[in-house]
Amino acid sequence: MKLFYEDVNLQTFQAKKIDEGTDEQGRRYVVLDQTAFYPTGGGQPHDTGLLNQAPVYNVEEVDGAVRHYIEGTDPLLETVHGEVNWDRRFDHMQQHAGQHILSAAFENNFNLKTVSFHLGEEVCSVDLEAEQVSDEVLSMAERQANELVLENRPIETKWVSQEELKQYPLRKDVAVTDDIRLVIIPEADYNGCGGTHPTSTGQVGAINILHTEKQRGQTRVYFVCGKRVTRQLSEKHEVIQALTAKMSAPQEKLVDAADRLLDQNRQLEKTVEELKSQLLTFEAKQYQGDVVKEVFTDRPVAELQKLAKMIIAGPDQKTVLFVNETDDKLQLVCGRGAEVTTDMNKLIKSVLPLIDGRGGGKPDFAQGGGEKRMSAEAFLEACVANI
Repeated sequence: MKLFYEDVNLQTFQAKKIDEGTDEQGRRYVVLDQTAFYPTGGGQPHDTGLLNQAPVYNVEEVDGAVRHYIEGTDPLLETVHGEVNWDRRFDHMQQHAGQHILSAAFENNFNLKTVSFHLGEEVCSVDLEAEQVSDEVLSMAERQANELVLENRPIETKWVSQEELKQYPLRKDVAVTDDIRLVIIPEADYNGCGGTHPTSTGQVGAINILHTEKQRGQTRVYFVCGKRVTRQLSEKHEVIQALTAKMSAPQEKLVDAADRLLDQNRQLEKTVEELKSQLLTFEAKQYQGDVVKEVFTDRPVAELQKLAKMIIAGPDQKTVLFVNETDDKLQLVCGRGAEVTTDMNKLIKSVLPLIDGRGGGKPDFAQGGGEKRMSAEAFLEACVANI
């Protein structure tokens, strides 16, 4: 017997053990003649708790039997005292009921159907049948959902037959034909559901939409309910307080302060790039001779590519071979001027096998890298020998 359907607020119970075993994954489980533990299903996670002080870490329904997966190896007595982790259960009840209310607000007022629901450990989400949902609609749906919470309407459950379903304006078709359980918020939501919910909307506490994202032609709406709203508010308050102190700006001016800081950062980055370019130009002029070869340590490859291109942009007979050494890799950048006939792409393909590397490019410029199987100096000399 599923006691959570008889009394959703039941936290402790007595039962008899009717089966005990180990599943194919080696997990120990117990089956009882009755239980208040909710098994995973309908988008709602399982309960946890204790059976005679043995921790219950998972609950699943397998072939009609509710399996309680327990820790430990001590024998379980025939008579079992069960205790449900109420904080976890009530949190799930708040989130699940909140989803019903929020989905009803989207559909009843904006014709936005919910196609899936996920109850996560930190946040929940619903996928709406729409590519885009405006901020205005999100705000209005959240406000209407919270108004329904404040009205403290009853949340009723009822077992009905297939024929009796016709009496109710269901939000979506039910997935079963027998043992149909409806969760009803009068004049707001009529939905087939096997999950656990509080007995009134007021127990949901509050509903807060966090953000949205596009999801394969649909819109995923992330939200929290009940105690999770308070937790989210507390976390955000801590962040805002820290930013207020760091940016020397009150909360209402944090966005403006952040915009100014980002503008300053962009200007600084632009200045740094200009100075780097000037330094590279100066550095390029220092290299003499037709073949420029050098080993670097932990130099950014993009920087070496830019330096090499500056060098070969001068005299047309220049050839550049740069090897960069990191903790575990060797990287090669090579280029040539217009009067040089060496194919840089063929050159790099001929030497990279020495370091089990990969790379390529064009006849006048190529790059690649691989494992540090030899010294950087030896690899550079191998490149020179292949010109």
